Amino acid sequence: MEQRFLALDLGTTTLAGALLTPDGEVVAQAFLPNPQVRAGTDVLTRLQAAAKGRGEELRRLLTEGINELTARLLASAKTPPQAVAAAAAAGNSAVSALLCGKPAKELLLPPHRLSWRAGEELDPPSLGLELPVPLYLFPLVGGFVGGDLVAFLYGAGQVPGPALYLDIGTNAEIALDTGERWWVTSAAAGPAFEGGNISCGMAAAEGAIEGVKIEGDRLRLEVIGRGAARGLCGSGLAEAVAAGLEGKLIDLAGAIRPQRDIADNLARYVVEAGAERGIRLYRDASGEVVLSQSDIRQFQLAKGAVRAAIACLLERAGQKPEALRQVLVSGAFGLAITPETLKKVAMLPEKVVDRVGFVPQGVLQGVGRFLTRPQGWQEVAQLAVALTVYPLSGTPSFEQAFLRALDFR
Repeated sequence: MEQRFLALDLGTTTLAGALLTPDGEVVAQAFLPNPQVRAGTDVLTRLQAAAKGRGEELRRLLTEGINELTARLLASAKTPPQAVAAAAAAGNSAVSALLCGKPAKELLLPPHRLSWRAGEELDPPSLGLELPVPLYLFPLVGGFVGGDLVAFLYGAGQVPGPALYLDIGTNAEIALDTGERWWVTSAAAGPAFEGGNISCGMAAAEGAIEGVKIEGDRLRLEVIGRGAARGLCGSGLAEAVAAGLEGKLIDLAGAIRPQRDIADNLARYVVEAGAERGIRLYRDASGEVVLSQSDIRQFQLAKGAVRAAIACLLERAGQKPEALRQVLVSGAFGLAITPETLKKVAMLPEKVVDRVGFVPQGVLQGVGRFLTRPQGWQEVAQLAVALTVYPLSGTPSFEQAFLRALDFR
């Protein structure tokens, strides 16, 4: 019986998994909504629920999701459970703590630090996990900088510094390698990048708009599955906003302009959607997809948090954006968004856009690398210790940078 390795990315919104051969070949990959979303779309809401006595419920929801995801992977690869020779997972601090039943109040209250750092093997039966081997959980760094960022950095390997790493999701985690020292931080971006809290938002599945381009006086949509559009995933949201800015349907402050102020035929896409204005991207007999003003505001809050965190991290490390040799992006956007879109929506400093590279499933890549390298445990532990946390929550510098980063300038 051939051995298989199980790699898991325990995301706030989505659970992702891969089944690997000992030499790193992916034989199956699957995704599943994190069942914990029933208790809240963001980690703070879940931590508050745990602090009020729902911790065991949240742990059970997560283990049920992991078990279902694992079963899907094994079925897809036609592999029996006993073929799994090793398993590892990476998640943010909150999801990791909830999986292991650790006290939630440590993360909820300043200084937002867990006394427990993971980086250890978990006993599956004690957690309700249906695994034949222990589950290694990636080490947490501190605050809301978790094992998922460690996995992303480990999977990226040696990159010449100064380099910036962005793991974009509900909780955006950012790392800066100056070439001499690592600095890391996190920012609560919210679920907009993954289609959450968006009126027409959805996961990156069939029917999701993942791209929007202007062609003449029309909007051209790229829809997953190439069928009818049913909603916007994270990349589609970013591209819709970027197209709206390019076509002057949206002003630099993020407001949708009225039809009368738009000089060309793109004005027909602007509609009054109930009590607020919107941009109708698609309509057929069964429904429509409208980007509302509230959706744009949600996106501004998310991208503003990321842009502000980058600015603060660079300032703390004494680095200028133009000094960065590479910017690696993973997480919600995958490969479905272009660097030009990130520039249009002002998520990144303008001077670094030509150095952006995307890493699909960066966390899974790092977990897989750990599983297939004999020295993986030691290398991951050394990397986690080398990361210096720069907390941003409540600091005047972050608040000021955040306000500046909301506009599309």
